[in-house]
Formats: sequence, C-alpha cells, structure tokens
Amino acid sequence: MHLGVMMFPTDKAIDPVTLSREVEARGFESLWFPEHSHIPTSRATPWGGREGAPPLPEEYWRTHDSLISIGACAAVTSTLKLGTGICLVAQRDPIWLAKEVATVDRISAGRFLFGIGYGWNKEELAHHGVRYADRREVLRERVLTCKQLWTQDEASFDGEHVHLEPSWSWPKPVQRPHPPVILGGAAGPKTFAHIAEFCDGWMPIAGRHALVDQLDGLRAACEAVDRDPATVELGQFATPARPEALEELASAGVSRAVFGLPPGDADTVLPLLDRYAELLTAAP
Repeated sequence: MHLGVMMFPTDKAIDPVTLSREVEARGFESLWFPEHSHIPTSRATPWGGREGAPPLPEEYWRTHDSLISIGACAAVTSTLKLGTGICLVAQRDPIWLAKEVATVDRISAGRFLFGIGYGWNKEELAHHGVRYADRREVLRERVLTCKQLWTQDEASFDGEHVHLEPSWSWPKPVQRPHPPVILGGAAGPKTFAHIAEFCDGWMPIAGRHALVDQLDGLRAACEAVDRDPATVELGQFATPARPEALEELASAGVSRAVFGLPPGDADTVLPLLDRYAELLTAAP
C-alpha cells in the first residue's frame, strides 16, 4: 500500500517546500494539498455542509494556492508524488486549469495526481458564479474539457456549462493520456456515476464517507457503463495512523492511504511525520 500525507499549506504553517523535502526524505509516496480560494465571512454554510458542525478552522481561509505550491515542491523533490487533495474544479476556469495541471505535470516529470472535488461551501461557489445545485455538472464538464485540452492537438467542447471552440493549448502532460483524475467525495449514485465515466480513482475522507462499506455501489456504477471496476484506483484521505486501519483498507483493495498533518510549524509537524513514517515498514 502507498502511504502519503496531506496538510493545509498556510502562512502560519511549515512552508510547503520544506515539508515536501521532509516527506520525501522519509520515504512517503505522496504529498497532498487541499485548497479554498477564500471563505466568505458570512459563514452561511456550516463546515463541510454539515449542520451542527464546529466552527471552521482558520486554515481554510489562509491556505496557499495548491497548484503553485505543488509546482514549487516539484522543483525540490525527485520521487515524491504531488497531489491536490482536492482541487475545487467548479471554481476554476477549465482552460487555465488544464494548462496549470499540464505545466505542473511537466515540471514534476509526471509526478502529479489530480485530486478533484465538488465543493461544499455554497457562498464560496456563488462568488465564482456557480450555483451549488450545478456544481457537480460544472465539475464534470470542466474535467472533460481539460481532458480534451490534454489529449487533443485541436481541442473543443460544447456542453451546458462549458463552450470551447477548436483551440490549441500546450504543454501536454507527461503522463499519458493525462495525470490520474481522482475524485474525493461522499458515496452516492451521482458521485459513482461520475467516477465510472471520467475518473481514474476514488479517495473519500475516512469516517465521513465510509469507503469499504460503499464499494458495491461503485462496482455497480462501473458495470452499468461496461467498465471494469478494477480500473478504479481506491484510496482514502485522513486515514487513522494505525496498522489495523491499513490492513482493513488493503483487504478491501485500497492501494493508497493518506494521513493528515495539522497546519503547524516544524516543531509540531515533523515529530508527527516521524511517527507516521514508522508505518511505512508495516504497510500491507
């Protein structure tokens, strides 16, 4: 099993470049950065869209841009895979996003993992001109547009939310046909249908979106479109750092587990990273 870590990179935390060096030096497979463009101060949407949730931690509005951070980390590492965990695709222009992803994949020599998600903050989405109810289909069309731009010399797309006339766009990604598209999100018919249609993997958050108990739904969605479910790579964010948790995931066919790091300084983060590293030799 591949083991990685994720952290909100903020102006108060260990800087992402230093963190990437430390993560690679300890032998982890991957490092993941989440993102939010901003957090509207109205705070109308509770944390994660869950009623009764605790107050939103400040790292949500202090986070660096994920793709710029990953580009910087790519320049100082050589084996570490670097992922968005997750990129809020519905809040990004798809033409620029395709170019940024391809550029990062080039800079990293093919080490980029494109983790994507729908988004939960209604007012944040609204500031980007996206209705909450439309976010899933907006994401779908923007990812499909990116795929056209990554794989076609003359790319185009015509949908309800994206209209791209035949266009040229380079660079193309190093990875062929493109970096893995990995959806993080709650289990459900729409999520599974999207994974089966245009994703290479599924990585929900531990606890909130029980992965092991939901695999039958994912298999059914794949079979409905004549796709082999085994072609969907399974992973989990915020995995408990315990050998038994890794064993349970491995027995269900999960190939990647990602541990969470707090957005703290080096004195806080590095000892925890050392503790996680002890699991590298115990991983199934």
